[in-house]
Amino acid sequence: MKFFDEARIEVIAGDGGSGCASFRREKFVPRGGPNGGDGGRGGSVLAVADRNLNTLIDFRFKRTFHAERGENGANNDCYGRGGEDIVLRMPVGTVITDLETGELVADLDEDGKQVTIAHGGKGGLGNLHFKSSVNRAPRKRTLGEEGERRSLHLELKVLADVGLLGMPNAGKSTFIRAVSAARPKVGDYPFTTLAPSLGVVRTDENRSFVIADIPGLIEGAAEGAGLGHRFLRHLQRTRVLLHLVDLAPFDPEADPVRDAKAIVEELRKYDAELYEKPRWLVLNKLDLIPQEERAERVAAFVAAYGEVARRFEVSALTGEGCRGVVYAVQDFLDAERARIEAEQLRLAAERAQAEAVAATEEPSSDQPGTTPS
Repeated sequence: MKFFDEARIEVIAGDGGSGCASFRREKFVPRGGPNGGDGGRGGSVLAVADRNLNTLIDFRFKRTFHAERGENGANNDCYGRGGEDIVLRMPVGTVITDLETGELVADLDEDGKQVTIAHGGKGGLGNLHFKSSVNRAPRKRTLGEEGERRSLHLELKVLADVGLLGMPNAGKSTFIRAVSAARPKVGDYPFTTLAPSLGVVRTDENRSFVIADIPGLIEGAAEGAGLGHRFLRHLQRTRVLLHLVDLAPFDPEADPVRDAKAIVEELRKYDAELYEKPRWLVLNKLDLIPQEERAERVAAFVAAYGEVARRFEVSALTGEGCRGVVYAVQDFLDAERARIEAEQLRLAAERAQAEAVAATEEPSSDQPGTTPS
C-alpha cells in the first residue's frame, strides 16, 4: 500500500429539519390548538483515531463527506428524525486543521479518540412552542439551521519515541532492522527509503519504545532538493533524535563532517523546536574501517564536528554497538516518563490544594453576619 500522509477534504454536516406549523383538526374538537412538531437535528461529521490504519489513502479519491439532513417536523406533535452522523476513521497521529483559518481542529494522538469536526444544524421549532394565553393559534415556526461546512487539511505525524536522522545511505534502515523486527527496504543506492517506517524495540519484558525511520535528507532540502522536508513532520512527536553518520562513504569526495553539519542546518531551517530536541550522534559503518584506524577516524571526526551531548560508535550491519544505543535510549525515555509523571502529580496536588483553600474561603449562609440573598 502506498504511503499517504497528507490530504485535503471537505466535510458538510447535515442541515436541521424545519419546524411544522399545523393545528389539531378532529371531529368534535373545534379548538384543538397548535400541534406542529420540531425538526430533527442534522447529522454531524466525526473523526476517530484508529490504530489499525497507518496511511491517509482512504481520503485520496473521496474528498467530500456529507452527513444526513434532519427530517422536518409534522403535525400531531410529531418531531422529525435526527440525521445520522458519519464517522471518518483516521490513523493515530493525524492532525486536522482548518484550511481557511489555519486553526487546529483536532489532534488524534490516542487510539479511539473521537472529535466532532463539523456540527449538524439544530432543528427548527414547531408552532406548538409559540402558543400562549394571548396567542392561542400561532402560525409561527422556525427553519432548521444549516450544518457546518469546513475545508480541512489532514496531516499524519507518526507516533514514535525515537527518530532516525541522516543522509541517504547513512544506514538508518539497516540500523532499525538491527534493533527491531521492522524490515524496511535496504539497498546500495540513495533514497532507498521513500516512506517512514516504524519499529518496536523491546529491551525487556515490560520495557520497549518505538523508533521511526524517515527518508534521508540532503543539503538544500529546504529548497526542495531530494525529497525535501516533506517527512520531517514525522519526527516532531519524538523525544530524542539519533543522527546517523556514515564514517566510511563510498564516494571519496564525500565529507562526513560537512554532511552531518548540513543535516543539522536543514533541521534548524525546518523547525526550531525540532532542532532543540535532544540529538545524539551515532557514527555508523565501523565494519568498513580497519580496526587499527577506527580510533583515529572517530577522533578526527569529533575534532572537526565538535562535542555533542552523547556519541555512539556502531556497525548497524554487524550489530556491533547497537545494544548500547538501545539501552541508553531506553534509560533516557524511562527518566523522561518519570519526570513527566512527577510533574503531573505536582500540578494535580497544587490544583487540589488551591481548590481546598478556595472552598474554605467561601462564606457560608449559616455564618453570623451574612444575609441570605
